[in-house]
Amino acid sequence: MTAPFVVIGENVHTTRVLRLDGPEIGPDGEGRESILFTDVEGGSRTLPIPGSEKELQPYLEGRAKHVRIAVQAAMNETDDAEVAGAYLETIVRRQVDAGAHYLDVNVDEVSHRLPEQIATMRWLVSFVQSRTDTPLAIDSSNLEIIAAGFEALGNRAADAMLNSASLERQEALDVSAAHGCAVIVTAAGEKGMPSDAAQRLEYGSRMVELALGRGIPLDRIYVDPLVFPISVDGAFGNHCLDAIRDLRSRYGAAIHITGGMSNVSFGLPNRRLLNDAFLLLAIEAGADSGIVDPVTSDPRRLASLARDSRPVQLALDVLTSADRNCRAYLKAYRAGELD
Repeated sequence: MTAPFVVIGENVHTTRVLRLDGPEIGPDGEGRESILFTDVEGGSRTLPIPGSEKELQPYLEGRAKHVRIAVQAAMNETDDAEVAGAYLETIVRRQVDAGAHYLDVNVDEVSHRLPEQIATMRWLVSFVQSRTDTPLAIDSSNLEIIAAGFEALGNRAADAMLNSASLERQEALDVSAAHGCAVIVTAAGEKGMPSDAAQRLEYGSRMVELALGRGIPLDRIYVDPLVFPISVDGAFGNHCLDAIRDLRSRYGAAIHITGGMSNVSFGLPNRRLLNDAFLLLAIEAGADSGIVDPVTSDPRRLASLARDSRPVQLALDVLTSADRNCRAYLKAYRAGELD
């Protein structure tokens, strides 16, 4: 029996944005600019965007950090705390219903002050745990925040995941080993990002060996070879895919290979098409997990992907560097041929 593709839902994350001109933003009954959503009971709800958010750069650039807005409103018990909590619960429930095996939780952008970030991580972990039994992936650029998340998990820490450890942050492996939890290890180097497949294999393998040396079993290790946008360099897709193949060949079936799969499409139109095509290629190369939005990038949908269709072929060409500068893909997009 084939093991399931492990989905790490990426949406309980304070970096997540909605476009102000998108369908999820509109006026509430009082004309206030709001986040529009359907709650878990099926009711139409609105979460107003606070004035403080409108002074920040993301908003001025046409985006609202909707998870941050909801977390701050719910945690600080503002007048909108109830609807903000309902919105967060909706985000959680949609990912669980779409098949998420873990829910990634990140509060880094809720504040620049470490004490506030720590308090928010504790609050958010408790909130999400009260709404679902799905294990959490505790995610932060700061180990103190990660430690706070694991403290809040209590006796559910061993079921969780740590996101992430790297050569420049090896001490995160000690946290994982102490709690007996799964861990994502990335292919980042001590002084920067990998430049090709060979460096991904080298850095990723070093992290795997360090994890094994701390007693973390192979089946609790998730290697992230790092997915970079092909809009920056057309070779990035092949770099990652080749590294996935090499890692799978080196470590066999027990280890997990994951990654932020949607990163590949950043800066290009029709991202869902590119994300689906890349996820297909990654699975074929040996990936068995992904840090994805399961609502829009459901691995179960790949079985019906029309691989021989022109849109999918154009996407595959971009991802494998056959259309390295994305010229054919962008031309087809402008001609309306990608739908």
